[in-house]
Amino acid sequence: MEKIKTTLAEFKKFAFKGNVVDMAVGVIIGGAFSKIVTSLVNDIIMPIVGIFTGGADFSGLFYAVDGNKYATIAEAEAVTDTINYGLFISQVLDFLIMAAVIFVALKIITRFKKKQEEAPKITTKECPYCKTNIHIDATRCPNCTSEL
Repeated sequence: MEKIKTTLAEFKKFAFKGNVVDMAVGVIIGGAFSKIVTSLVNDIIMPIVGIFTGGADFSGLFYAVDGNKYATIAEAEAVTDTINYGLFISQVLDFLIMAAVIFVALKIITRFKKKQEEAPKITTKECPYCKTNIHIDATRCPNCTSEL
């Protein structure tokens, strides 16, 4: 019984660490963002791409392993195995378009984020007498020995 309590305590400690909770929130937000991107690609971008490609549909391209010709993939799969290279081409095109949309979206998002640039920390100052750079905390110049 004590071992179970110890294990549960370790799990609780692990599960509620900041990194795990942050990751969980990221996965949830990512899932919602994925739906938005998928809709953008399928409902807006793909119809536009279809206009420029003449409505080309690669999903019907296949090779029947037995070497015979069939009108549809379903007809061929009822008789033999098929290599559905058209579906693969469609998936590759979908991926490339999706990747491009995500890239553009991230560029826009990062443009809206303000980059807080830290001013470089000043570690030296100029001696008013000999004009050499010396450490900021120095009370006497090591070059001209002037008191600062």
